[in-house]
Amino acid sequence: MNNKTLPYGLRPLEIGYLILLAAAFYYSDEKFRGSPWPIPLFGAAVIGGVAVLVGRCQEEWRTLPNKAFFFILAIAWVTLFSFYGNSNLGYVHSASLYAWLMDSYTAPGGDNQYGLMIPFVVLGLFWWKRKQLVAQPAGFWWPGILLLMLGLLLHLGGFLVQQSQLSVVGLFTGLYGLMGLAWGRYWLKASLFPYFLLGFCIPTGGLLDGFTFQLRLLVSWMVAGVAHMGLSPDLIREGTQLFDGQHTFGYEVAAACSGIHSIVALLALLTIFGFVTFKSPWRRGTMMVAAIPLAVLGNVVRLCFTIGVAETFGQAAGKMVETKFGFVTFVVALSCAYVLARWLEKGELDSPKAKIAATST
Repeated sequence: MNNKTLPYGLRPLEIGYLILLAAAFYYSDEKFRGSPWPIPLFGAAVIGGVAVLVGRCQEEWRTLPNKAFFFILAIAWVTLFSFYGNSNLGYVHSASLYAWLMDSYTAPGGDNQYGLMIPFVVLGLFWWKRKQLVAQPAGFWWPGILLLMLGLLLHLGGFLVQQSQLSVVGLFTGLYGLMGLAWGRYWLKASLFPYFLLGFCIPTGGLLDGFTFQLRLLVSWMVAGVAHMGLSPDLIREGTQLFDGQHTFGYEVAAACSGIHSIVALLALLTIFGFVTFKSPWRRGTMMVAAIPLAVLGNVVRLCFTIGVAETFGQAAGKMVETKFGFVTFVVALSCAYVLARWLEKGELDSPKAKIAATST
């Protein structure tokens, strides 16, 4: 293999892979929904990502046992979900679970698009943990069959009751079991993160609508409270909608603002950041739990900013801010997450264990 590197450490074959990856994401846009291109291109990009990972981990790859055993079974397992993966034929007329997933990711106005990026994030994190993974004792471990059977049962249940989300859980559970079967329980423990991040690939659909509706009510109540302090004293709240005193201009805490999109995407980001940055479970858990209040805070700030602009510069300016400045939610949330992380990081560095480790080195 040609190991000649290009700028930024890239290898010649990786340039071609980046072009494939760009094409896969380009054709995963909602305007290509129903086209035959998105699924094969995205599948090729995932397979190519595995090949790039192997190429980047040649030393570790040589020490890994049972490679052919794992990949033969994994190919058979993944293929099963291409032909007997989806029973929701009334929604997506295809037996492929991957067709159902792509339809969910590319749905107009949908909020699951971030799921397309998760497999590549997971592959990147496997590269990041490569030394730790191959340092584990590896070999056949028969209890992995139990996880594989659990994955199959989950898929059968999802197939029978037409809940494709359950089949996706079964797909990932089975692959996890195959890794355990081929490489042992120590590998499973070391790879739990980042593998469980694949859970963010599962479209939530309407499963969280009741919860997110309560958050929308909370955001509207908090914004009204702030507005009554002087920002807009005559503001009227009706459920998740906010109106000026004359009912001539309104704002709505829409689901796309404080619902699934911001919370799940933010949760994924903070989970990755927490596990990469911290070692203690409670600090990682704190970063994950913080996603919900930070998403709420981000939406409160965004709506208060919108109302302030509308009160100062008129309704047209307020409407422009409402439609064009949705990113404020993430800017506020990520800025607060950064401050929280720095505080947690200082506490970890000041902990007795960290001081002992620093002294011993």
